[in-house]
Amino acid sequence: MTMQFAAITSGQRGLDIHIASDLARKILSGTLKVGDVLPSEVELCGRFGVSRTALREALKLLSSKGLLESRPKLGTRVRERAHWNLLDVQLLEWMEGIESTEEMYQQFLAFRQVIEPQATRLAALHATHDQRVELSHLFREMSAICAAQPFDLVRWLEADSAFHRLIFHATDNCFFTPFGNLLATTFKCFFTWPTSAQEIFLDEHRKIYEAIMMGDADAAQQASTVLMLHSPRTPTS
Repeated sequence: MTMQFAAITSGQRGLDIHIASDLARKILSGTLKVGDVLPSEVELCGRFGVSRTALREALKLLSSKGLLESRPKLGTRVRERAHWNLLDVQLLEWMEGIESTEEMYQQFLAFRQVIEPQATRLAALHATHDQRVELSHLFREMSAICAAQPFDLVRWLEADSAFHRLIFHATDNCFFTPFGNLLATTFKCFFTWPTSAQEIFLDEHRKIYEAIMMGDADAAQQASTVLMLHSPRTPTS
């Protein structure tokens, strides 16, 4: 195997994370392919310039995310994609900027189109008073950003991510909540962002907001379904 590994200086903290990130990005980009066997520990330690302890911690981390598996006498190899924990926040962060993730983006988008309308329905039924107040603050912030000139993309991304995250938190369902926590990461990694206020679909967000505030589950689900249809179709380049 002739691929390059980035040497890591011993003065850096979190060596295992640096190693894991390097290997993970090679796997996610296809540089390391499913079924590939990694070089030996001695060779990897030499290439990265780290101790066996740091290397083993990195490999253990990647194994916990489903990317690698180790077998006696067979070494450590890349596992099939079906085992990868693609909803792991750290793994999603490592995907950022990898051009070959378009297929994963399309699959994530299809998943979101199914799950978020249902989350929005549950939020309309179960959002607490404090969550509705927070949603109201967020929507007013989004409206102000839309009206301001010039359009502030950074503020919009923060408010929009918080708006959608709150919807998942307001479902009163512990299995929906973690997905809401993933949105900021997945947005940053995958989405082609708007360049003007005309591309942010504020009216669709308003319909979601109003339906949740009124407790109208059907209207909330329908409004979310419509917004999902406007989701970007291509990942960032």
